[in-house]
Amino acid sequence: MDLSTQETIKRLADQHGADTLLVLLGAPDAESAGIAAETVVLGDPSWAGPLAGVQLGLPVYHILEDELRDVIPAEVWDEQVGLMADVLEVDALADAVREFREQAHH
Repeated sequence: MDLSTQETIKRLADQHGADTLLVLLGAPDAESAGIAAETVVLGDPSWAGPLAGVQLGLPVYHILEDELRDVIPAEVWDEQVGLMADVLEVDALADAVREFREQAHH
């Protein structure tokens, strides 16, 4: 997650409160999805960005997780997301993000 995105998320959390936000990721691989999820839950693991040491505990999901597919209209899913669900490792992406989402609730 780049520094500009971290800054934007921090600003939004400060303005609106972390309890009103949800982070939706679209990373194409489990490693980058996991790092982004860790960043918005526990803070920037590289200690380089605005979220270094900042534990926002934000709920975070990957767009390909079943929970989201269930609430997105089928025609929107097919048009905007469906192809990615066919070519990416959906289970690995979901597991990487879920690991940190569960840590946010503890």
